[in-house]
Amino acid sequence: MKITIKLAALLLIFTSFLTTETTAQENEPFITVTTRHWNMDLKDFDRDEWLSMEKQFQENVIDKNELIMGGAVYTHRYTPDNTEIVFVNVYRTWEDIEKADARNSELIKAAWPDETQRKAFFEKLAKYYSVDHSDEIYSMLPGAKMLPQKPTDPQILYVQIHEMAYPEEGSEKEFMDMYTSFTDAIKEAGKIKAFYPHRHRWGADSREFVEAYLFDSMDDLDNFGEDLDKMFEAKYPDEAERKKMGEAMGKYFTGKHRDYIYTQVPELTKVSMANSQ
Repeated sequence: MKITIKLAALLLIFTSFLTTETTAQENEPFITVTTRHWNMDLKDFDRDEWLSMEKQFQENVIDKNELIMGGAVYTHRYTPDNTEIVFVNVYRTWEDIEKADARNSELIKAAWPDETQRKAFFEKLAKYYSVDHSDEIYSMLPGAKMLPQKPTDPQILYVQIHEMAYPEEGSEKEFMDMYTSFTDAIKEAGKIKAFYPHRHRWGADSREFVEAYLFDSMDDLDNFGEDLDKMFEAKYPDEAERKKMGEAMGKYFTGKHRDYIYTQVPELTKVSMANSQ
């Protein structure tokens, strides 16, 4: 894979010095990520049945819940755990996350009014998943590029999870200037269908900063790093200036990151109503 890390890591600078009060602005959406796992003990696994049932839930609940701005479901492609299935939802506010659960309950009862049938449906769906799961909540950052319309074919989600650093000599202006340059280049990259930078708000590791990029194909992903380098070389033709930027970036992150690649399930996608910042 030709992915280069040095430019992507630039986004780490955005969160190094911002407090909860300055990052969790009312106009910044929240992202919930629930990682579930396939039930590997299920003997009669039927993907068509699973997808049909999740589509019913999507159409009757997720799509009709006005508090859920957007969402998607992703399955393992290149990750350490092949049992992963990741459910992502986007909300306008923290309060909407809680309110959406109550709204889901209302919609579920409306779609399956018979209690016996409702219980049977969800018990049947639940058999596809193990009891293990994890939950994270993130704040979406300015500079996101939203998916313009619901896809018809599976797309590729590339995720980098970085570990932030907090240098004493850093400044908000410095990293904001570099951050803006990076997101401007991202938006100019036609092969990037969507781009979701977000930082930890609730979960296991407060140092996490996540960049998620959506592509049509693995070929587009493979060429991503090279294309991005070319964009920055065009934006900053002076090599000394690029080197200086690279050195300035270096102090804002530890250099540690993790990479994941998922396949999007197009039928289980709700296009976000959030505006790009």
